[in-house]
Amino acid sequence: MRTLKKILLLSLLLLIVVVGGFLALSHQPAIGAGNPPAATSFSPQQIEKGRLLAAMGDCAVCHTAPGGKTNAGGLPIASPFGTIYSTNITPDVDTGIGRWTYEAFARAMRHGVDREGQYLYPAFPYTAFTHVTDEDLQALYAFLMSEPAVKFDPPETSLKFPFNLRPGLAAWNWLYLKRGPLPEDASMPPEWNRGAYLAEGLGHCSACHTPRNQFGAEKTGEHRFAGTTLDGWSVPALTSATPAPLPWTADDLYQYFKFGFSPRHGSAAGPMAPVIHGLSQQSDADLKALASYVMSYKKDNADPGDAQAFVASKFEQRKFALDHEGYRLFEGACASCHSDASDFKDSLFGVRPQLMLNTNLYADSPNNAALVVLNGIQSAPTPQTGTMPAFRHNLSDAQIATFLNTMREQAGLAPWDNLPGQVARLRKDTQPGPTVRAH
Repeated sequence: MRTLKKILLLSLLLLIVVVGGFLALSHQPAIGAGNPPAATSFSPQQIEKGRLLAAMGDCAVCHTAPGGKTNAGGLPIASPFGTIYSTNITPDVDTGIGRWTYEAFARAMRHGVDREGQYLYPAFPYTAFTHVTDEDLQALYAFLMSEPAVKFDPPETSLKFPFNLRPGLAAWNWLYLKRGPLPEDASMPPEWNRGAYLAEGLGHCSACHTPRNQFGAEKTGEHRFAGTTLDGWSVPALTSATPAPLPWTADDLYQYFKFGFSPRHGSAAGPMAPVIHGLSQQSDADLKALASYVMSYKKDNADPGDAQAFVASKFEQRKFALDHEGYRLFEGACASCHSDASDFKDSLFGVRPQLMLNTNLYADSPNNAALVVLNGIQSAPTPQTGTMPAFRHNLSDAQIATFLNTMREQAGLAPWDNLPGQVARLRKDTQPGPTVRAH
């Protein structure tokens, strides 16, 4: 009996030592509060550079609640572990980051620890921001500190046990946070390396385009950029596994980044729209660099295909009569903006995309196509793209399903299963709203 008590006592002492050691190692000291720097302490050029970097990083997208002030926080971000609310990153001294020195800002961006020494949840993509250079972080800090201060206390994030124990994130960081600058690949041209820096740093492309494991970390290896789901939307793969009927080219990607649409693939909507809003403000050189990097994940030397010939072949093999219900729905709701065979050549340019080229029509999941029909595109991510009305109040679940499956059949694809039921679910779970929203 005494032996058992000794074993239990020793085990308890060992546990205390281990837990105490972990807490000691995971402890991060607070960084002293500073006075908000005057906007005049930064040059106009540095502030402007920071503005573009903030647009590249989509800062306002995640740090602005619906109807709220820009960067004042409060956006609810769903995660498998509970709802996380974004923080106020305006220079307000009480509720924002007005008391944060650059040292505190850089620690949060690179190590996921705030000024008070509290670990941040990796819904904030510091795993990507850790790669950003000092020069760019200083410019971003200058921009944020030059913006209007907004006094607003976002709702407090309160996850269930054990996810509410923030010191446990020290272990998560040890496993998944790869700190420091990205090494340049000497075997690749400068344009590719610049694109890698943009995509893997402030652009944090993998945060949305890579599936995550049970601990909320991005998967690696063959899963990288393999696509996933987000807020009901199917986030496409950035590899050759895309369902697009025609291969993407570097020029396709450049046009998509710059203008929000590719004539050969379709328009940006849903969570991608705010990303395009930020990308469209970047230089042509950076957008082409980003396209170069993304294209390196796709099949080399793929035949881009002739878009006009592809569409013509689909209409030559028309699979339904002109009095078919699905075609009547197209004529009544869509034909004024999306062309049929009679003028499809004109639709290959501009913002009235040809549906036979739309990537969403060829996807395994109907979610993206159904969500666009239900909720429309309420605001354009760039001046060159158009809007689209929501049809949730005009068309029933059955009508939307009939229309979409008719388009699928026209494209030579099998209808989506139980589509009316899937449209009904999406109708219930979503509402039309600004396309420039959180991702």
